[in-house]
Amino acid sequence: MDRDSDYQVVASVLAGDTEAYAVLVKRYQKPIYNLMYRMTGSCEDALDLAQETFIKAYASLHRFREGGRFFPWLYSIGLNHSRNFLRRNKARQTLDVEDCDPGSGLDYPGQEEDRLCARLDSMGVRRALDRLPVDYREALMLRYHQELSMEEIAAALRISLSGAKMRVHRGLEKLRELLENDRDGER
Repeated sequence: MDRDSDYQVVASVLAGDTEAYAVLVKRYQKPIYNLMYRMTGSCEDALDLAQETFIKAYASLHRFREGGRFFPWLYSIGLNHSRNFLRRNKARQTLDVEDCDPGSGLDYPGQEEDRLCARLDSMGVRRALDRLPVDYREALMLRYHQELSMEEIAAALRISLSGAKMRVHRGLEKLRELLENDRDGER
């Protein structure tokens, strides 16, 4: 979304137009829900956590930096909230791949290897993504689903730029390894 548009909405909310926050909720509810679903594997928990994320973001809106992008800031809040939830509940980070909506967020923008791009919508890739460590999965989803820059990924994950690059690189390596192992196992 447009950085200026998001900031104008934030400024309106901070100026007292609390109704304007609904624009940001509507704009980002699907990616935040998808994050929560991928973290918990539960539709009910995902709905609750997404709603709580927007509430937390609203309460912290005064901390949003002018000139920053709203989505990475919101994603960071959601990510921390879901991690806390998983720690509190000692839940396993599982996802029933059969429940995945083909258009639920695994679309690939085609900026990396053609081979990986062609296979991203397959069930095998979804299963491989689900088996990735959460840190790698988060970085790959931010890069290839949300199409964030490395700088924005670093900000959303609250890590250094080199750390963001490393997570994306290692995530791709691990994803390729899982896919190759799966392919070799089918033979």
